[in-house]
Amino acid sequence: MSRAALLLLADGRFPAGGHAHSGGVEAAIAHEAVHDTDSLEAFCRGRLHTTGLTAAGLAAAAAAGLDPLLLDDAADARTPVPALRAVARRLGRQMMRAARATFPSAELEYLAAARPQGAHQPIVVGLAARAAGLAPVDAAYAAVYENIGGPAGAAVRLLSLDPLEASGMLARLGPETDHVAAAAADAAGRAMTEGIDALPSASAPLLDITGQQHAAWTVRLFAS
Repeated sequence: MSRAALLLLADGRFPAGGHAHSGGVEAAIAHEAVHDTDSLEAFCRGRLHTTGLTAAGLAAAAAAGLDPLLLDDAADARTPVPALRAVARRLGRQMMRAARATFPSAELEYLAAARPQGAHQPIVVGLAARAAGLAPVDAAYAAVYENIGGPAGAAVRLLSLDPLEASGMLARLGPETDHVAAAAADAAGRAMTEGIDALPSASAPLLDITGQQHAAWTVRLFAS
């Protein structure tokens, strides 16, 4: 196991397309729900415990060896909005290209062949972590950090926030990030014996609503 592989997966410069997506913060800024560092922290905390937990559970389960096609169906069921399902698969397709080049594995090839239009991003993250020899909790960390790091970076660009303050905000969320990653890995372990229904299915309805609205915007900086 190489911790460097975890750093690579979580690095915003990993060529998986995440930099083009705001994780819903562009719409939140347009609705004035996010306007400064404090409101950004509240937004990221909400993502952390809802969509972040769900994504981390799926990634951890894929890293643990659960059937990726069943997990992809489970991800569909946990993503009720068509626009966000499309985004998750587009990000998954981009992540797959990067993962196959960086961490080649038969399991990644299998999923790529079975889902040529793209599997959900967390599933691909989990398989990439598995190919790199990482543990399920590492896959959970990569997924959950992307769920808050992406919106934080987007908000810095959209609001011209001080990047030092945004970094401090992510650091303050560190203990909660640890808790969510651990909970996701624990759920993945239970899913190995109890079935996929043991995985988290936390949701954020407002993110779903604004995500569908954002997809219809004619002018936007981020793809989602």
